[in-house]
Amino acid sequence: MSQAKTHRPVKTLSPEVARKIAAGEVIDRPNAIVRELMDNAVDSGADSINVEISGGGISQIRISDNGSGMTKEDLKNCARPHATSKIEQASDLMNLSTLGFRGEALASIAAVSRLTIASGTWKMSASITEDHLLEQIAPVQNGKGTIVTSEGLFENFPARRVFLKRPASENLMCRETFVEKALPRPDISFRLTVDGQLRLNLPQTENIIERFCDALELKESPQLFSLLKQSGSNWSFELVIGDPSVYRNDRKNIFVYVNGRRVQEYSLLQAIEYGCQGFFPNGTHPVAAVFVRMDPSQVDFNIHPAKKEVRFKDSAELHHGISSTVTDHFRALGIKSSRDEENLQKQLLQEERVSGFNFDSVPDIKIKEEPRPTFAGSFGTSGTGSLRSKFFDYEKTPQPKNLSSLVESALSSERPVISAPENTQKIEQPEYTGQAGQAGQTGQSEQFNKKDSDGFIFLGTALDCFLLAQVDDTIYFIDQHAAHERILFDNLMAGPAETQSLLIPFEIQTEKEDEQRLIESLPLLKQHGFEGKSLGDGRFEFYTVPSRCTSTQQELEEAIIKNMESPEKILYSVLAMTACKAAIKDGNILDRDAASSLAKKALTLTDPHCPHGRPVWTVLTKEQLFARVRRTR
Repeated sequence: MSQAKTHRPVKTLSPEVARKIAAGEVIDRPNAIVRELMDNAVDSGADSINVEISGGGISQIRISDNGSGMTKEDLKNCARPHATSKIEQASDLMNLSTLGFRGEALASIAAVSRLTIASGTWKMSASITEDHLLEQIAPVQNGKGTIVTSEGLFENFPARRVFLKRPASENLMCRETFVEKALPRPDISFRLTVDGQLRLNLPQTENIIERFCDALELKESPQLFSLLKQSGSNWSFELVIGDPSVYRNDRKNIFVYVNGRRVQEYSLLQAIEYGCQGFFPNGTHPVAAVFVRMDPSQVDFNIHPAKKEVRFKDSAELHHGISSTVTDHFRALGIKSSRDEENLQKQLLQEERVSGFNFDSVPDIKIKEEPRPTFAGSFGTSGTGSLRSKFFDYEKTPQPKNLSSLVESALSSERPVISAPENTQKIEQPEYTGQAGQAGQTGQSEQFNKKDSDGFIFLGTALDCFLLAQVDDTIYFIDQHAAHERILFDNLMAGPAETQSLLIPFEIQTEKEDEQRLIESLPLLKQHGFEGKSLGDGRFEFYTVPSRCTSTQQELEEAIIKNMESPEKILYSVLAMTACKAAIKDGNILDRDAASSLAKKALTLTDPHCPHGRPVWTVLTKEQLFARVRRTR
């Protein structure tokens, strides 16, 4: 059905309609008012800010501060369009030191609600029907600071009001904005009151970690968070980040701030996650906040109505600084997080003990401070006779007879089971004789209980994926896939690797801006068995890969693309993917000699985590087991 052609003359909108349209770009819901008024309170130099919300912020929002306040002359003009004390000329936009600068907030609030501002001995009222009405009042807050109130949001704009959510939902968004503004300023105390009840009280503190944990109301202890600092040519940052034991399944708890504003800047969020790669379990994300200070001339906030986006002249150095600082931190942390978790488990076990039993008084149960094994003699960490040199390279050492075939099968076969050798004997279980100790003395197989010269006992397998071993009074549960994956990864990183030529080369497509990074990575990748060349326009061809590589073209492309920060990070991602695909899987059945050798090797790893961050093993000490079964000795 065709529409009739009608002529519509061009008209200039009335000031009232124009103000409502302009205000809608800045104030779209109650939390936008909280955002703008909290920015003004921070800019005023206040060290105490109170936010009060009623009816989801629709009925009323009241924000008071003890900042520099406003004069009568300020109140006469403050709510007019483009009236501001922050800048005077266009060049000032390149040197912003305040959170607000456009002069739009108060005028927009007055266009969609009833605005009152009280400071000193004067009170100003402004709305769509009132134009800066002034009246003299008693001194406000003993003459200190300012009180700003917004009431009846969108009551003169019904088309916008119907799209607001329920008050409870609007309250939640206002709270999120409150937390967002309070996070980067621990030097200011903030109080949030909702419908007459105090919901969040954040006192002043010199500790940014304390503010971070209190504002987000995290269940984890502040002791699990670290503060990292770094600086460059025209930037610096502080970064609060949790240990690998503190993680989430989404990115909602990663905050990026630039010059005091929270911004949606994916590249900096990506830098944090790049730095965490290999230290956190797959599919999880850290809990972190980075607070960047940058030369105002190098950054532009005037590209989004709510200043949520930012444009950098050049963020490459900052990006690398964040990523490398995070990586160095977790590398230095080593296995500390694993040991902390084990100590926490011990503490919880102590709390579970039943009253009436004094476990600490039992003389023959020794508490092991470090459950990780330390082998004596020939099984040190260096030297030609070390356990590392015996078990690190499966192909070159005097191996148990089936481990080499295990690795070869794991790399070349898709069968879920690796068969035991034909001459493997079935271990018969001894019959119970009725006399304590006889069955254990006569029926146990020496193969299963004899310690080797290093105190290592291989106990067997469990649940089709764990290897069990004992050293002294500690039992180790070893994830066979994670252990084998880490060993293969270390071998690949040591390089050079045996290679195989591909009959059909893998073709990788990258974004144009990432092309140069991958070109710079080609020599390093070649050293580790991945040989390729650039075809131009972001296309690359890889025609040689390591012999152990069982990955598909898509898997190789994903590993390269997801970590394009530096040649080292690209190499790490590719080798981690290769090791993961080549390692034995859950359900693969190993013969006893191969399983024993893999377990022993796993306990000597310098970093007992798979390349993606999962622990290779966990422990159960004799003390913990006794506590579980309420045994005293």
